[in-house]
Parts: sequence; structure tokens; C-alpha cells
Amino acid sequence: MGYFTSQQKHKWSTEKRGGKWRGSLPMPHEGFLPQLGLERFHSVGIMGLNSQEWVIASIGAIMAGGFSVGILSTNSPKACQVIAESSEIDIFVVDNDRQLQKVIQIQGYLKHLKAIVQYKEEIRTRLQNLYSWRGFLDLADGISEDTLDRVIDSQKPNQCCTLVYSLSVTGPPKAMMLSHDNITWTTVATAQSLSYKCPPEEQEVLVSYLPLSYMSAQLFDMWISIFVAGALYFAQPDALRGSLVDTLQEVKPTTFHGVPWVWDRLLDSLKTNQLASSPFRRRIDKWAMWLGLRTNKRRILGQLHPPLCFSLAKKLTFNQARKSLGLHHCRQFFNLGLGLPRATMDYFLSLNMPIFELYGLSESTGIHTLSRQQDFRLLSCGKSLPSTHTKMQREDEEGIGDIHIWGRNVFMGYLNDEENTQEKIDVHGWLHTGDLGFLDTDEFLYIMGNARDIITLSSGERINPNPIEARVKRHIPIVRYVVVVGQDAPYLCALLTLKCQVNMDTGEPRNALTSEAVAFCRHLRSQATRLSDIVYDGDPVVLEFISQGIDAANAEVSSDSAKIVKWTILETDFSVAGGELGATTKLKRAMVAKIYQTEIERFYKEDEES
Repeated sequence: MGYFTSQQKHKWSTEKRGGKWRGSLPMPHEGFLPQLGLERFHSVGIMGLNSQEWVIASIGAIMAGGFSVGILSTNSPKACQVIAESSEIDIFVVDNDRQLQKVIQIQGYLKHLKAIVQYKEEIRTRLQNLYSWRGFLDLADGISEDTLDRVIDSQKPNQCCTLVYSLSVTGPPKAMMLSHDNITWTTVATAQSLSYKCPPEEQEVLVSYLPLSYMSAQLFDMWISIFVAGALYFAQPDALRGSLVDTLQEVKPTTFHGVPWVWDRLLDSLKTNQLASSPFRRRIDKWAMWLGLRTNKRRILGQLHPPLCFSLAKKLTFNQARKSLGLHHCRQFFNLGLGLPRATMDYFLSLNMPIFELYGLSESTGIHTLSRQQDFRLLSCGKSLPSTHTKMQREDEEGIGDIHIWGRNVFMGYLNDEENTQEKIDVHGWLHTGDLGFLDTDEFLYIMGNARDIITLSSGERINPNPIEARVKRHIPIVRYVVVVGQDAPYLCALLTLKCQVNMDTGEPRNALTSEAVAFCRHLRSQATRLSDIVYDGDPVVLEFISQGIDAANAEVSSDSAKIVKWTILETDFSVAGGELGATTKLKRAMVAKIYQTEIERFYKEDEES
């Protein structure tokens, strides 16, 4: 394994410490035991950006008989306190002074906390129980191997080793218990199903940038890379603010996984390059992408032999597009989050880069269904892992029902929460996901939304907003996010955001539209280049186009209740910094409703006044 910085590449090397060879990774479980006082079944809280130290601390905590607890670096001190108290954290491992100050602020309330380890930056605060990373590793010297072996041998496959927290806007976070068997079985099943390569045949190269506190990212970045002896590189802290492509170009991964927001950013980069090319080059790309989309859709239907000119399109366009993103060595592309727009999927498919959808929850150890080259359907999340099962319950007239799953990937339950555990897992071991979907005749799973997303109108009619939002995005390409609202209201309304550039330093959206959005405005014969040109100045051409797009989306629904009656364009795009998106850029509907409560109330207030 290795890690990457913008200046140079570093390798984790075999080192000799305390007269003994420790292998290729310095394992800190020796230091966690007697020196720092990690008790059996207590936790090590790890809070920081992805790094080799994060991985080492997590594995060390498990080997020492404790629980590894990943904590988002964006968490508030109060959220950290709730997690630390419920999981009985004995040791905090943090990456910098900013995270350290959060722990210092709450340590007086934490009765189990014994030590803090800071693994990056120079330590500015002096505390008796605060250790540098090097000082922490030095604690392991002199610990007998027999002591360590006894702890490791005492662990059983069905015992918990990792806690994954789901943060809720409406209540306290819940700790999901994952066992050794959950992680090892799911790792092996996923790696084998996706045909990962292993030395000496070939070494997989992966880039870690999505928060490791999320189970799906942890499964791919940590456990699968270890299982296949892969090379794992860690992206820069500003990866999601713009430096990710630089890292990809340097590392050249063989497998890449992203979330919808990341795929949209990569799409923006490709379209920017295309717009900057010559008219002749654009004509070539247009022909190649037409051929690529047609060929790949036929391949999905079983027509495996591409036309003779496909190799020419590959040489002229497809290879160049991959190289511009640093993905020219990639064999597989995965999407880890729901909600990837069909237009985005088709765009990459036209460049011979099929994005394989996966589906899973933290409660299913991050994954349950997966798509592969030989098992791939557009808009589907693929088929269940081997020896696992998926079924639909309470199906409606269209065959859409509640998704229930079963298998060795299903978690142990919620920590100290028997009531919620019994609600989530029934007596037969089926996990009630809370998601809605259907299985086709070939057992491919399609996700149609989450039960929590369902809007109940004042008439009592229940509406799933996800298909409505997808239709609006399809008809209005310059829209980034659509959030349909209308809980307990007489009709549906929509909040729209337009595609805006991102400030690479802060991660906040700019006023300037993306090059793709500007090009589309030019296509409409609009001169708009900024969001304010449309929102504040009321660009008539763009507003009329959006209105027509809403009408077109409404025309596709059979029920008037599922039509959008009113809509508004928000003054900013959604972002992690703004609170509308989670750390993996997943839309947080409850937060959107809270942040834009005034705009939502304004939709219906006009009716009351009239």
C-alpha cells in the first residue's frame, strides 16, 4: 500500500523498531493496549481526513480488541461528544489541531477518555495525555508478543469490530455494529464478484478520497485493497474541491469509485475541454460519442461484437477523454451513491466508460447489489452478492415495494438500541432497508427512492419525488438539483439550483455558471454567464426554457397530484459547506427543507393571501 501527496510519493516501508521487524505497516495495537489503556469492547475514535494513519489506527484498534469508530471531520464538538459517550471511546486519534480542539472542548464530559493521539501537524497544545504519532508508536516497544496474541486469539467472527454512525437531522446518531464476519465476508464476496486483480498477475491501484467513516468507502479503500494486495493512494485534503483530477492523473488508478456529485464534476471537466477544442475536433468527438453510446447499449443487450470503426473512435476520442481525467488505466468505474442522473450515465457510456451502479447501506456493510461488465443494465444497481437475497414487500400496482435484504453482510444491530434493531431486522434475519424499488425478471434491482422521501399531500395521496426530480433534470440540462416539496400541502412545488462553478479553496459554489451551463445558454441565445443574471435580472429566455421544461416533465405524469405547480430558482447551488449535502455529497432533504423553509412557505402563503 502507498499514499500520495502533491509533492512526492511515499511508500510504507518495512521498519525495524525495538529489535523486531514489524512488517510493511507499523501496527499500533501494541500501544493501544497497556500504555494507553484501551479496554476490551471499548472504542478508538478516529477523526480526520483519509490517510495512512487513519487506516493504521483503525486496524490497530480492532486487533487490540476494541472497536474502530470513524468520525466525520466536519462534526461539531457536541456530535463528537454524543458519539464518544455512546461508544465508550478510550482513545481519540485526530489529524490536526482543529480536530484536537474539538476533543479538548468536550474531554471533561468523557469519563472513559484516557488518551489523544495527533498524527499530523506540529502539536501546539501541551497535555499530559496527548501524544504525537511517533510518540504513540514508540509506546509499542517492549510489549510481549504473547500479550498481543492472546488478545487477537480471543476475538470471534461474530463479535463487533467496527461502529459506523449515521447522523440524523431529527435525532441522535445511531451506531451500527459490524462484526469481523460482516467485513471479511463482504470484502471477499465483493472483490471476487468484481474480478479484482491480485499480484503477481497485476496490482490494483486505488485512490482514497471519500470519507472512510462511510462504510462503502471504507470497504473499497481499506478492506478490499488489503485483500487484493493493492496500492492505495490518498488524495489531497482539497480533493472534492478540485484537486482530485490532478491526483488521478498522477496515480492512474485501475479502479475508480465516485458519487453522483463527483461524476458530475468530471463530466463538467470533459465538457469544458470539448468546448475549448476546435470545431473539427468537436465533430469527431460527436461522431465517436454517438457510436460509443449505440455500441455500448447494444452490448448491454448481448451484442458483444463492436463495429469495425469502434477502434478508430476509441483511439481518436475515448482514450483521450480517459487520459484527461487520469482514468486511462481504469478497468472498472463504480457509483457508490444513488441518484446518478441518466444524462450523466449516458455521457460516460458514450465515451466507452460504463459506470456500474452499486447498492448498499452501512447496515449491509456498505454493499448488497453490484453491477459488472457481464451483468449490467442502465439505471439498475445490479444483482445481489452471491449467497445473499433480495425481496420486495408490500408491492403496489406497478410492482414497486419495500426492499428487504438478507445475507452475511447484514449488520449485528444498533449499539444499545434493541428497539430500533428489532424494527430494522425481523425475526427471520431480513433487513428492512427503507428503500423502494423493484426486481426485473433477470433479478436486477432498481431503486425508486426511499420511504422517508415520500411526500403525503393534504389530500392523503402519497407521492414519490425521485422520478419527478429525474424528469425535470432530463428536460432542463442546466439544473443541478431539484427538490420537490409539498408535505401536508395541497400540491407539489420545486426548488431548483443551476450548475455553478465551485470555489476550489472553500468548496462553496460561485455565482458563475459552469462552462456547460453557459454553452447551453448560448444555445438558447441567452447571454447569461452568472446565476445572478437569471435569478436577479430575470433572464427571460432562460426562465421561459425552464418553465417549458417543467411543463414537459408534468406532461409525462398521469396524475395531476404528481405535477409541479410552482417552482423557484435558489440563489446558490447546493454544497457540503452550505449544509444541503452530506460529506459524500448526498442530498440531505431534511436540511434543505429547514434551510429553505422561507422559500417553501412562500409557495403556499400566496394562496392564503388570495
